[in-house]
Amino acid sequence: MTGSTTIDEIKPDAGKSSASEQQQTLITERLASLFGDAAQLDNAGNEMRLRCEVDDLLYVLKTVRDDPMLQFKQLSDLTAVDHPDQVDRFEVIYQMLSISLNARLRIITTAADGAIVPSAVELFASANWAEREVWDMFGIFFSGHPDLRRLLTDYGFEGHPLRKDFPLTGYVEVRYNDTERRVVYEPVKLTQEYRDFDFLSPWEGMQVNTENQTAADKKEGED
Repeated sequence: MTGSTTIDEIKPDAGKSSASEQQQTLITERLASLFGDAAQLDNAGNEMRLRCEVDDLLYVLKTVRDDPMLQFKQLSDLTAVDHPDQVDRFEVIYQMLSISLNARLRIITTAADGAIVPSAVELFASANWAEREVWDMFGIFFSGHPDLRRLLTDYGFEGHPLRKDFPLTGYVEVRYNDTERRVVYEPVKLTQEYRDFDFLSPWEGMQVNTENQTAADKKEGED
């Protein structure tokens, strides 16, 4: 940061960048001055993304929240992305909102399968259920979480459905057993093999032999 320019003093300059672009530039400079080489910042697609190591995550979150200029005080969302071909296969993504600046910041860290990510519940109460959902769907463990239980799947569910290697059919199926008069869990059993519909496929419509159809059309024209 140079000089005494603040966000509130930004005014559009004809022929130059807009007020929003100038604001984004100031935010970028502020983030660079706070973290230096400890984090990587990019503005591709007009979105601000800040990448940091998992060991620096809580420090980064606390700093952008408490900094008097940035004030990213709201964690609006927390999710993850699975890249099974990478060593650190999971990207854990924190969507931050600064109401005073009307600006958003995406903080991204990576974690390997089985690695531990520190919980952000003590910094943002909204992280509570979001971290439970990420644990349920991806199997990413958050240390320090007060109640890290599954959130969306049932009791006794096996696996984590949003992992790319999770089978589309799942591992178990649920049905009501008339004999036992209760809901039972059983290994998935496909009732039939995949079939290739050639005639009356509801997706592709009726398939007609084009040669026979052409001959029939010619005969009808001659009549």
